Amino acid sequence: MTAKDTSSITGYHAHVYYDAASKPAAEVLRAAIEERFEVRLGRWHDRPVGPHPQWSYQIAFTPALFAELVPWLALNRGGLTVFVHPETGEALPDHRDHAIWLGEKAELDFDALK
Repeated sequence: MTAKDTSSITGYHAHVYYDAASKPAAEVLRAAIEERFEVRLGRWHDRPVGPHPQWSYQIAFTPALFAELVPWLALNRGGLTVFVHPETGEALPDHRDHAIWLGEKAELDFDALK
Protein backbone atom coordinates (compact mmCIF):
# COMPACT_ATOMS: atom_id res chain seq x y z
CA MET A 1 0.00 0.00 0.00
CA THR A 2 1.25 3.45 -0.87
CA ALA A 3 0.77 5.95 1.93
CA LYS A 4 -1.29 9.03 1.11
CA ASP A 5 0.07 12.47 1.92
CA THR A 6 -2.07 14.13 4.60
CA SER A 7 -1.17 17.58 3.25
CA SER A 8 -4.07 17.14 0.81
CA ILE A 9 -6.48 17.48 3.75
CA THR A 10 -7.75 21.05 3.78
CA GLY A 11 -10.28 20.51 6.56
CA TYR A 12 -12.75 18.09 8.09
CA HIS A 13 -16.50 17.75 8.31
CA ALA A 14 -18.33 16.05 11.14
CA HIS A 15 -22.00 15.31 10.58
CA VAL A 16 -24.14 14.87 13.68
CA TYR A 17 -27.05 12.53 12.96
CA TYR A 18 -30.34 12.83 14.82
CA ASP A 19 -34.08 12.27 14.45
CA ALA A 20 -37.18 13.87 15.98
CA ALA A 21 -36.69 12.05 19.29
CA SER A 22 -32.96 12.82 19.57
CA LYS A 23 -33.05 16.42 18.30
CA PRO A 24 -32.95 17.82 21.87
CA ALA A 25 -29.71 15.90 22.46
CA ALA A 26 -28.35 17.24 19.16
CA GLU A 27 -29.22 20.77 20.30
CA VAL A 28 -27.34 20.29 23.59
CA LEU A 29 -24.31 18.91 21.74
CA ARG A 30 -24.35 21.78 19.23
CA ALA A 31 -24.47 24.40 22.00
CA ALA A 32 -21.53 22.73 23.78
CA ILE A 33 -19.52 22.63 20.55
CA GLU A 34 -20.26 26.29 19.85
CA GLU A 35 -19.06 27.26 23.34
CA ARG A 36 -15.80 25.29 23.18
CA PHE A 37 -14.51 25.25 19.61
CA GLU A 38 -13.76 27.53 16.67
CA VAL A 39 -15.82 25.72 14.04
CA ARG A 40 -18.39 26.53 11.34
CA LEU A 41 -21.74 24.99 12.20
CA GLY A 42 -24.03 24.17 9.29
CA ARG A 43 -27.78 24.38 9.03
CA TRP A 44 -30.17 21.92 10.62
CA HIS A 45 -31.40 19.42 8.05
CA ASP A 46 -34.56 17.80 9.41
CA ARG A 47 -34.52 15.38 6.48
CA PRO A 48 -31.86 13.32 4.71
CA VAL A 49 -29.61 15.54 2.55
CA GLY A 50 -26.98 14.51 0.00
CA PRO A 51 -25.37 11.21 0.93
CA HIS A 52 -26.63 11.36 4.52
CA PRO A 53 -29.45 8.90 5.30
CA GLN A 54 -30.59 10.70 8.44
CA TRP A 55 -31.30 14.20 9.64
CA SER A 56 -28.05 16.03 10.36
CA TYR A 57 -26.05 19.18 10.82
CA GLN A 58 -22.44 19.70 9.81
CA ILE A 59 -19.44 20.84 11.81
CA ALA A 60 -16.62 22.15 9.58
CA PHE A 61 -13.20 22.45 11.20
CA THR A 62 -9.50 22.78 10.47
CA PRO A 63 -6.96 19.95 10.54
CA ALA A 64 -5.30 21.65 13.53
CA LEU A 65 -8.49 21.14 15.57
CA PHE A 66 -8.89 17.42 14.75
CA ALA A 67 -6.89 16.05 17.70
CA GLU A 68 -8.94 18.08 20.17
CA LEU A 69 -12.45 18.00 18.66
CA VAL A 70 -12.81 14.38 17.52
CA PRO A 71 -11.85 12.84 20.88
CA TRP A 72 -14.17 15.35 22.59
CA LEU A 73 -17.01 14.30 20.27
CA ALA A 74 -16.27 10.63 21.01
CA LEU A 75 -16.73 11.25 24.73
CA ASN A 76 -19.56 13.81 24.57
CA ARG A 77 -21.77 12.80 21.63
CA GLY A 78 -24.60 11.82 23.97
CA GLY A 79 -25.46 8.61 22.14
CA LEU A 80 -25.72 10.35 18.77
CA THR A 81 -23.91 9.07 15.70
CA VAL A 82 -21.23 11.38 14.35
CA PHE A 83 -19.73 10.81 10.88
CA VAL A 84 -16.31 12.45 10.34
CA HIS A 85 -14.46 12.74 7.03
CA PRO A 86 -11.55 14.71 5.61
CA GLU A 87 -11.87 17.29 2.86
CA THR A 88 -9.33 16.55 0.11
CA GLY A 89 -11.34 17.71 -2.90
CA GLU A 90 -12.36 14.13 -3.70
CA ALA A 91 -15.86 13.79 -2.23
CA LEU A 92 -16.49 10.12 -2.97
CA PRO A 93 -13.31 8.68 -1.41
CA ASP A 94 -13.51 11.21 1.45
CA HIS A 95 -16.96 9.91 2.39
CA ARG A 96 -16.50 6.25 1.43
CA ASP A 97 -12.87 5.33 2.07
CA HIS A 98 -11.62 7.82 4.67
CA ALA A 99 -14.60 7.94 7.03
CA ILE A 100 -14.53 7.77 10.82
CA TRP A 101 -17.70 6.76 12.64
CA LEU A 102 -18.47 7.65 16.25
CA GLY A 103 -21.44 5.51 17.15
CA GLU A 104 -23.38 3.33 14.77
CA LYS A 105 -22.28 3.28 11.15
CA ALA A 106 -24.96 4.27 8.64
CA GLU A 107 -25.20 3.44 4.95
CA LEU A 108 -24.50 6.55 2.90
CA ASP A 109 -25.95 7.22 -0.55
CA PHE A 110 -22.70 7.37 -2.53
CA ASP A 111 -24.60 8.03 -5.79
CA ALA A 112 -25.32 11.51 -4.40
CA LEU A 113 -21.56 12.22 -4.57
CA LYS A 114 -20.99 11.17 -8.19
